[in-house]
Amino acid sequence: MNFFLRLFIRQWLGVVLAALAPVVLVAFLSIPYSLGGHPGEERTLAASGTQHMT
Repeated sequence: MNFFLRLFIRQWLGVVLAALAPVVLVAFLSIPYSLGGHPGEERTLAASGTQHMT
């Protein structure tokens, strides 16, 4: 493979990974936080004996 082609591919992959890293990080941190747990985990039901019925 040509040296310049290899250099171009390495730089291109670096830019793509640098752009995708924040997106993946935000997705894997914010989605479980907003759901209150990871998708697929069993959720415990809160014992709420005092519900306000309006």
